[in-house]
Amino acid sequence: MLKLTAEVAERIRAHGAQSYPYECCGALLGSDGPEGRDAWDLVALENFRQDSPRNRFLVRPEDVLRVEKAARERRLDLIGWYHSHPDAPARPSEFDREHAWPWYSYVIVSVEAAQPRQMSSWRLTDDRRRFESEEIVAQLGMPG
Repeated sequence: MLKLTAEVAERIRAHGAQSYPYECCGALLGSDGPEGRDAWDLVALENFRQDSPRNRFLVRPEDVLRVEKAARERRLDLIGWYHSHPDAPARPSEFDREHAWPWYSYVIVSVEAAQPRQMSSWRLTDDRRRFESEEIVAQLGMPG
């Protein structure tokens, strides 16, 4: 289960709408525990994909390092990634599966005609053969 605050969910949707007709991408910061994952914040990233940004995204290695550092500074963990699917369903593609890592949560927001629609979350199985759906639950604000 992935718990998203209303603010984090809205920021993902807004990033997807702002980036339309191209894919947006970013990192989810939070904590992983026995009750599921809590996404408390995000880091919006630039999509560096040059050849097909409408249906692919690219996160550079230096961005991953920057996100990991930001998470440590906030005493959070890098728990996942998000991206948009312009004019496509909020389901992972085969390309998504080939480039994903097990353990992380992958949030996808469908954006149709610059309007964010369905949002879903997925986890890649350890054998990397398929994604499994991960329930998204609304979370209250970050604990005091």
